[in-house]
Amino acid sequence: MDDLGLATWPPGPIGTGRLVLRESEARDRATFIELLASPEAHTYLGGPRPRDELERKTPEVPERWPGSFVVDLDGAMIGQLLLRRTPEHHRPAAAGMVDLGYLFLPRAWGFGYAAEACAAALDWLDGVLPGEPVVLTTQTANARSMRLAAKLGFTEVERFEAWDAEQLLGMRSTAASPG
Repeated sequence: MDDLGLATWPPGPIGTGRLVLRESEARDRATFIELLASPEAHTYLGGPRPRDELERKTPEVPERWPGSFVVDLDGAMIGQLLLRRTPEHHRPAAAGMVDLGYLFLPRAWGFGYAAEACAAALDWLDGVLPGEPVVLTTQTANARSMRLAAKLGFTEVERFEAWDAEQLLGMRSTAASPG
């Protein structure tokens, strides 16, 4: 993971109407393990990781690096949002660009939290890196993620086969910024 090139990290908590995007804390460890071990959350991500392995390998404060946000609802983690620059992206069209990723607990699905959190993170990114294009990759079979990508202003760059499934690479320019 290559950082976003920011002078300071983390930003102060980012509030939305219902959520707070913040840096990971020790109190989030159990939820990270639950999220990474969830078969439902990993249906389109190659399957869950073994819980016993996660218990052994997850640090006291997990995923604490630039671009990693905990999505917090009423003081509890419900998901994770990632903005990371990957110089050697698996698709040449996306190499070196900021990549958006998100993962939410199944009990948080269907309430618009992912759209709210992603829009807030993208607005924050627009403020600190104006004009920066953002990409995302999702399985085309993941209807929820495909709808979210469109709602956030991502347009299809290409479809490709990877991890035994058809994937979509989408790109969002600042002109397509969610409002």
